[in-house]
Amino acid sequence: MTTPTVLAPPAEPATGRQRGRRDAYSGGNPLVYVLALVIAAASLGPVLIAVLGGFRTNAQLAQNPGGWPDPWVLFNYRDAFTNPAFWQFTGNSLAIGAITTVVVVVFGMMAAYPLARYRFRGREALFTVFVAGLLFPATVAAIPLFILVSQNMGLSNTWWGIALPQAAFTLPLSVVILRPFIAALPNELEDAAMVDGSSRIGFFWRIVIPLCWPAMVTVGVVAFVQSWHAYLLPLLLLQGDMRTLPLGVADYSSEYSADIAGVFAFTSLSMLPALVLFLVFQKRIVGGLQGAVKG
Repeated sequence: MTTPTVLAPPAEPATGRQRGRRDAYSGGNPLVYVLALVIAAASLGPVLIAVLGGFRTNAQLAQNPGGWPDPWVLFNYRDAFTNPAFWQFTGNSLAIGAITTVVVVVFGMMAAYPLARYRFRGREALFTVFVAGLLFPATVAAIPLFILVSQNMGLSNTWWGIALPQAAFTLPLSVVILRPFIAALPNELEDAAMVDGSSRIGFFWRIVIPLCWPAMVTVGVVAFVQSWHAYLLPLLLLQGDMRTLPLGVADYSSEYSADIAGVFAFTSLSMLPALVLFLVFQKRIVGGLQGAVKG
């Protein structure tokens, strides 16, 4: 005796209201976008006020602190550009940032490569030491660093005296980012390189470094931005013409506290290099972080 086949009734087409409801929420939860807009406004609001304040006069700021420039003036930014101290401080910050970036990228790659590709006893324990370095900010060791750099190393009031400690505190983050990126490289690449007669060092220089450019750019931008905004260590170790731009902004704000519009212009220009660097390498930074997450 055969069992009759029962066909399922055809699904009812979705009504117009249901389709509209699905289409309305297909892009995500609107609450998420509202929250993102609020956070973006809270983050960018002070920056926009400072930038626009540089295009206003002190009288306009006193009358309406959060208003729009009317009329627009340029002499605040012109005075900041023609101030020799601004370029002196900017040059010091660029030099220290460049040294810090090079040291972090070079030594970060040299430390992350064996931790990612070699197997040896104590490898994970050594990596844990780097991870633990993320828990100690530079402010905790400010006074010991001041004594070490100024008295023991004799590098007080120099670029290297600031760049080397900053690189040391940024190195753990660079290893954490670079190690999974290097580990994600296929083993077949290394095997093929060994078959062709390449050594481990040759594989590192000819294959690993070119393939890890996104992660290296990410590490370099992070190191440069952190160095650019560093304040406490340069405050302790730098004096006179060797001061960096954050120290120059603080000095300018104290010396010309009555010229609020000029302080806004000086502060806005101090943020420009780091902002431009981030915008230029934004896609590579995202690519470097994605590679680290996948690894």
